[in-house]
Amino acid sequence: MGEKTPATDESQVPAGVTSAGRAYHQKRNVKIIVDSTADYAPGVARQLGVEVIPFTYVTPEGEKVDDMWETEDPHQFYETMRKNPDVHYTTASVTPGRYLEYFERAAEEGLPTIYMGLTEGLSSSINSARQAAEMVREKYPDFEIYVLDNKVDSAAGELLAIEVVRLAANGLTARELYDWASDARNFIHGYFTLDSFDALAAGGRIPPAAATVGGKLDIKPELSYDLNGALTLRGMCRGRKKALRAIMQDFRENYAHDASLPLAIVSSDAEKDADWLEREVRKEKGCEDVAIIRSSVSPILGSHVGPGMVALVFWGTDRREKISLTDRIARKVKRG
Repeated sequence: MGEKTPATDESQVPAGVTSAGRAYHQKRNVKIIVDSTADYAPGVARQLGVEVIPFTYVTPEGEKVDDMWETEDPHQFYETMRKNPDVHYTTASVTPGRYLEYFERAAEEGLPTIYMGLTEGLSSSINSARQAAEMVREKYPDFEIYVLDNKVDSAAGELLAIEVVRLAANGLTARELYDWASDARNFIHGYFTLDSFDALAAGGRIPPAAATVGGKLDIKPELSYDLNGALTLRGMCRGRKKALRAIMQDFRENYAHDASLPLAIVSSDAEKDADWLEREVRKEKGCEDVAIIRSSVSPILGSHVGPGMVALVFWGTDRREKISLTDRIARKVKRG
């Protein structure tokens, strides 16, 4: 059954986010552009002072703009998906022309600019952004613009943007922010589970037969993303509660134990499980008062994961230290 998502309330934005955004806005030596796929909690992007490029999605009623739940209720969106399992929502890559609109406006403003976009592991949109950036550089040769592949998805992009804004407020240049974020993105962990495989199967990401078997056996996956931002399967659990406990175990093993850095819990209309994760996090030593940002999965990612996804996202250990032997060899070959 669906669960009513709490009403949006900007008073829940952590004070650190608000102060960082205010300081960044006063400094204004860099323009930071992001996109709506980072699943920003209500008011966070606004408080940060970043510009957001909205992605679009297609429903049976036609194409819609992801305005971060300003005009649509997430519970109703996911409840509609539950009640109409044969109706599939789709998304499409953003065109270079769409990016060009935003980048040209930034060039006319004249501020050095960094765009932080959804990982290429899930979408080819970042390639369109790179093409648009090249077009702008040709037209405005003195304009400084950087396109960063977040190599993470969902609220991991939100956590990365918060720290980039904080560092911009402290005076880092656009180039310094790009270099910092290129390294920092490897320290953001995200672990999540799904209620069913149906949406992934509908999008062609797993075979339909696998979704059917998973449903019959009550198999719940624990998923994450690799260093390229592509989805990875960490394990299969018999039942939802075991999947949630697996997420908490990964949190305990990888958390940075820095209370100055917020965590994020995001769900696609699975608020009870999100509540459970928050309670369990609060039980961990040093996490009693850590800022936890709660938000709903955007229609963009939600179209692919369906209702019932819940994720825990946090700053932690360097994910590059846990790559496989074959990947290590490949990296050495590439450097050579």
